[in-house]
Amino acid sequence: MKRIVVLGGGYGGVLTAKKLAKKLKNNPDVQITLIDRNPYHTLLTELHEVSASRAPEDSIKIDLKKIFAGLKVDVVLDEISNIDFKGKSLKSDKATYEYDYLVIGTGSKPTYFGIPGAEENTFSFWSYDDAVALKRQIRDMFTAGAKEKNAAVRRSMLTFVIIGAGFTGVELVGEMAEYRDELCKEFYIDPSEVRLIVADMAPKILPILPDKLIQKAEQHLRKLNVEIVTGAKITEVGKGSVALGEKNLVSANTIVWTAGVEGSELVGTLDDIQQQGRKRIVTDAHLESVDHKNVYVVGDNIFYIPEGEQRPVPQMVENAELAAPVIANNIVADMNGTPKKAYKPAFHGTMVSIGSRYGVANVGLPNKMFMLTGFMAMFAKHMINIYYLSGVVGFNKVWTYMMHEFFHVENRRSFVGGHFSKRSPNFWLVPLRILLGSMWLYEGIDKLKKIIDQGWHKIFLIPAAPYLKDATSAASQAVDNVKDTVDAQSAASTVQSASEAVSALPVPKFIYNITNWFMDLMFYKPDGNYTFLAKWFQLGMVCAEIVLGVMLIVGLFTALSSIATIGMAVMIWTTKMASTEMLWYVGAAIACIGGSGSVFGLDYYVLPWLKKRWKRLPIVRRWYLYTD
Repeated sequence: MKRIVVLGGGYGGVLTAKKLAKKLKNNPDVQITLIDRNPYHTLLTELHEVSASRAPEDSIKIDLKKIFAGLKVDVVLDEISNIDFKGKSLKSDKATYEYDYLVIGTGSKPTYFGIPGAEENTFSFWSYDDAVALKRQIRDMFTAGAKEKNAAVRRSMLTFVIIGAGFTGVELVGEMAEYRDELCKEFYIDPSEVRLIVADMAPKILPILPDKLIQKAEQHLRKLNVEIVTGAKITEVGKGSVALGEKNLVSANTIVWTAGVEGSELVGTLDDIQQQGRKRIVTDAHLESVDHKNVYVVGDNIFYIPEGEQRPVPQMVENAELAAPVIANNIVADMNGTPKKAYKPAFHGTMVSIGSRYGVANVGLPNKMFMLTGFMAMFAKHMINIYYLSGVVGFNKVWTYMMHEFFHVENRRSFVGGHFSKRSPNFWLVPLRILLGSMWLYEGIDKLKKIIDQGWHKIFLIPAAPYLKDATSAASQAVDNVKDTVDAQSAASTVQSASEAVSALPVPKFIYNITNWFMDLMFYKPDGNYTFLAKWFQLGMVCAEIVLGVMLIVGLFTALSSIATIGMAVMIWTTKMASTEMLWYVGAAIACIGGSGSVFGLDYYVLPWLKKRWKRLPIVRRWYLYTD
């Protein structure tokens, strides 16, 4: 039995464990264990959304057992205190874990550069608990500040200083600027009383971005009334104050530290493994420790300078995403005695959001980057987040992400504004749903009566063959037979020489030609008469109208019924048999998709029952094909 231990449930650890599980799923002689002190994976890039109350607290947590549902990965909750590389074991206060292959992905922690009082008097911002604590602090300061009579104390309560103007600091202060406006309105505080300061010892904010994007970011921050302090040496952080340079002492009850990171506490205590660059583990091109065989490093813990580069790989999420498959491949290659792959990362750029509606990004291919701002930058950021989440927990988390980023948002705090977030009670849609169903039911029953009384050929859901020699008389006969129905009007419009009473919706020629080709193949004989399949297709359409009508009226599977309505409308439209009345069907169906059957409908009872049983299916849990 080969024992693979992945230490750390961050971006790198989770992705590596998933890649290993997929590669080794058919190997019964392998045991994969992931160890972390928390039962969840934290989306560290979204911490700012929770701290500024844009996203719910649990939106940035993903249960580790959910991530590995259906995979051969054992999740162990423990805090490792030491690694014995010679004995190939990890030790905690309660257990010892032996390994044949070890992947270290313990991430980073804040570094304070030895500045007096920095660690003791600031809020760190590098974990789920940090984000929740800061969220409560911000609200507490507004609550207390609204009641405080002493002007100096009140000013200190309503001053917020973010030390560090990299991605984390700028994203945080941008979110706080939007949140400030909401809190000021709630607590009746003049926004001019609230100070937001982002400070850095570097000469500019976001230093790894092009200057043009830095200028755009600065302009937007100032538009949000954020004070930017750069080139200011942080000499000391006191209890309730921070020195931004020699003469700029700022009184603030809330000081947040985002100025830099170093290797995790565990990595910092390891003395028998080579480290560089703030406690990062030195690896070779295979991401294997240069000191210990079968010990691999992923994510922020990697110190590796790729061939042709002068700087080590950056501590960013994409580094973890690119390193994970390389490590998984190399472990499997070592087990099988095949060549290993070298790590040759090709990074696709960086992006930063400044609040919920604006961002800057420098993205593209390594040799061709594109600078994006505003809507397009935010769009790129969201698409990359969705791509990552789809690889971790698939549809389940992507759905949740879309809900809290686009649909369940308040105060228009989304890059698409509030256009998708206005949620009306579904009971307003009940009359429309019943009316749409009743019209389908009426049309279906009316056609069914004609079939019973006169035969199936008396309804014309399929037009006459267009190449008949006597096409005009055939069309006229069709109109006479169906003039009492909605489809009669549509049929008449297909041959204007027969009747010009009703206009059909226009259809592009290439679509109409494709439809005619298909119908010639399936529904017409060489002499222009209908095939046997045409008869059953028309009967099926009539039955579908009746079934859709009943389902909409009783509110059963309303979303599917509404989508089917749109599908039928599109199908009829492609034959040039759709009158303008069909637009009403489509519009009503679109309105009814969003849960109209959950009020005074069977969906209220049936969907929850089905959802419980659906989630029990192994393949559903394995591919995360459910919502929470």
